[in-house]
Amino acid sequence: MANGKFWADFKTFAMKGNMLDMAVGVIVGGAFGKIISSLVNDILMPPIGLLIGGVDFKDLKVVLSIPERFQIGNVPLEPATINYGMFIQNVLDFLIVAMCVFLFIRLINSFKRKQEEQPAAPAPKPDDVVLLEEIRDLLKNRSNETKQ
Repeated sequence: MANGKFWADFKTFAMKGNMLDMAVGVIVGGAFGKIISSLVNDILMPPIGLLIGGVDFKDLKVVLSIPERFQIGNVPLEPATINYGMFIQNVLDFLIVAMCVFLFIRLINSFKRKQEEQPAAPAPKPDDVVLLEEIRDLLKNRSNETKQ
């Protein structure tokens, strides 16, 4: 019985509109990630690499083994390396993506705050109140006419 409840709960969850929103978010987020990766790799990192002596971060590594020792026949194997340059690159990618997302959300929130600050239009008066005000105004006009 617990298994049936699980599938019923899952079906309820999957059929909600939130699932579609989440799918769209994942797709747009993937595309956004590609844009940010291009920003980092193609625009930001070349000048930074130039500043540190023309080194590409991705090429920074520590070689742990000598490839000549590890061969299969006449074909040397790739050396074991610690690619700390790739780690630095990925950390920079993350920081830039996080900053872009933060700025985007901050921009959206500022638009929401502006909408919330706008005063809402006053609600229309109920018909009975409008009718009573008209009667009051008519009575006031009549009393002014009789005084004259």
